[in-house]
Amino acid sequence: MAIISTADEIFDSDVYIDLRPALGVNLHLKCEGFNFAGSVKLRAAVSMVSAGMHQGFIGRGSTLIESSSGNLGVALSVVAAANSLRFVCVTDPKCNPSALKLMRAYGSEVVVVDRPDAGGNYLTARKAKVQELCARNSDWVWLNQYENPANWLAHYENTAPLIAKQFPGLDVLFVGAGTGGTLSGCVRYFRENHPDVRIVAIDSVGSVNFGMPPGSRHIPGLGASEPMPLITPDLATDVVRVREADTVRMCRSLAARGFLLGGSTGTVVSGAREWLRRNDPGQCLTAVAISADLGERYIDTVYDDTWTTDHYGDTGWESGNSHG
Repeated sequence: MAIISTADEIFDSDVYIDLRPALGVNLHLKCEGFNFAGSVKLRAAVSMVSAGMHQGFIGRGSTLIESSSGNLGVALSVVAAANSLRFVCVTDPKCNPSALKLMRAYGSEVVVVDRPDAGGNYLTARKAKVQELCARNSDWVWLNQYENPANWLAHYENTAPLIAKQFPGLDVLFVGAGTGGTLSGCVRYFRENHPDVRIVAIDSVGSVNFGMPPGSRHIPGLGASEPMPLITPDLATDVVRVREADTVRMCRSLAARGFLLGGSTGTVVSGAREWLRRNDPGQCLTAVAISADLGERYIDTVYDDTWTTDHYGDTGWESGNSHG
């Protein structure tokens, strides 16, 4: 039995879904959404704020600020509320409406950047807004998830060791590529402690991670519109890129079996299934994928027929054809 006194104390989960009955591939899914932030980002949020407090640049009464497409903003809202800190999240129109409401419910201030930069990049515009606000408020603390080592250390010290303990015979780990915190932390841990484990990065088509050309993306979470400092070309053993329409199909296929999971999870599972079908036809490998979040905050996007048709065309979302 776990007894906690603050909402940021619980983020470890021993829940794994065996996806063999659903997908026909030998894959276990580590669920990271069973906490008060609803995502794996609570690990990074706790790590970055704790490091800031330990180093002395975050104290009682500090105002934190961060750029986020959604999940980290919610996680930092939880951590800030638990520690009586003020938090300002700078986001953009692609942020799920439910994530905006969650951040405000926790008492955070949300600034929505409604125009991208000259190149159509919302991330650059968000970071510019953060810097503008920090210039006006010299005592505000920008956590800077994109370069903060406490981001990847959260997964080096927690996520990866938990997976290694649960699956001592692990052959391959599938991790989504966003800012690179989860991916780089897991890679560093396994390279140092279990070098035979292959790490496969799952990215969205249209993301510039790993040197690919930019393209249109609508689902927040995975992918990047500019190079991420934590992601280097040699970071993963292999890279699989997933179209967002396939992300939606996978999310809905899993939901049809009762597993309502987030957009990032749909991308990772879709990419993992493709990789395993190609590289493990005999289903001999022990494989794990990391599920970043649950699906409730995607009800108005990934699971909405009108939204999916508007963004990906009329492909029979409402008819059940996506459940394949």
